[in-house]
Amino acid sequence: MVLRAQRTPLELTDRAIPKPAEHQVLLKVSACGVCRTDLHILDGELTRPKLPLILGHEVVGVVAECGREAHEFQVGDRLGVPWLGWTDQTCRYCQRQQENLCNAALFTGYTLDGGYAEYLVADERYCLRIPDGYEDADAAPLMCAGLIGYRTYRLAGASAEHIGMYGFGAAAHIVAQVAVAQGRQVYAFTRGGDAQTQAFARSLGAVWAGGSDELPPHELDAALIFAPVGPLMVAALRATSKGGVVVSGGIYMSDVPSFKYELLWEERVMRSVANLTRQDGAELMDIAKRVPITTSVETFALQDANIALDRLKRGQVQGAVVLDIAA
Repeated sequence: MVLRAQRTPLELTDRAIPKPAEHQVLLKVSACGVCRTDLHILDGELTRPKLPLILGHEVVGVVAECGREAHEFQVGDRLGVPWLGWTDQTCRYCQRQQENLCNAALFTGYTLDGGYAEYLVADERYCLRIPDGYEDADAAPLMCAGLIGYRTYRLAGASAEHIGMYGFGAAAHIVAQVAVAQGRQVYAFTRGGDAQTQAFARSLGAVWAGGSDELPPHELDAALIFAPVGPLMVAALRATSKGGVVVSGGIYMSDVPSFKYELLWEERVMRSVANLTRQDGAELMDIAKRVPITTSVETFALQDANIALDRLKRGQVQGAVVLDIAA
């Protein structure tokens, strides 16, 4: 499925199977998650994508061929391909373990072709081995919703006991399970009156679920913002205790409105998350083996990618959306 111009539907197109370069592997794709970042690219909110472009950065597939210098994996291995697709490994950010901030970085499904396809090539150094026990479609959301959710959660701090999650979708439903398994108290914030999603959050261990305009029954040590809605940053500050942190996990967000300094005072912190690192991936895959994380997915055939994107945009899915490439 090819995006030829932003703000236009994807087109089902035949292409030649790509050949892997030196450090790349060719994957026969089995599943690819549909992420809100794909919507931001499609709608023109993220500018300067490679065009024409194959979207998709929550990819699961099997190695079909290895490039000349690709030695870490073998044909037949099942791998995941995340958003971070390549870095220069030499800049000051890469040298201080901040490769997610590399100015030269390339991103799967944005500046590199992604997984809304039967085949893709990916640099093996940025691929992840999928833990056993996960069906392909269930593993796909771990590659972005899981990874960005995990990085957002990790930046909230190890001492955060009471954690709010604003926007209980693909990322929150994964990271909530990690938080509960680690003994944290999870508070889920949804659109007002969304009883179905609130019940879903409670089924995953949330101790409270309510509207994003409500205050939780306990002050939050940290608030994780997964909905791309700037005013939620301010709402979360109101719910956060002294010394608390509000972390935005989105790559795009509407403008954050002005607010009184007293909301930020008392050493509260507002910060963002940019991309992910390979270390994040290794840590989450290890956690996924042990928790284990259960993903709630709704699958669509590849040719129905436009329908899947529309359903996600309208908020008509619970959990994650995944393209079943073999369907």
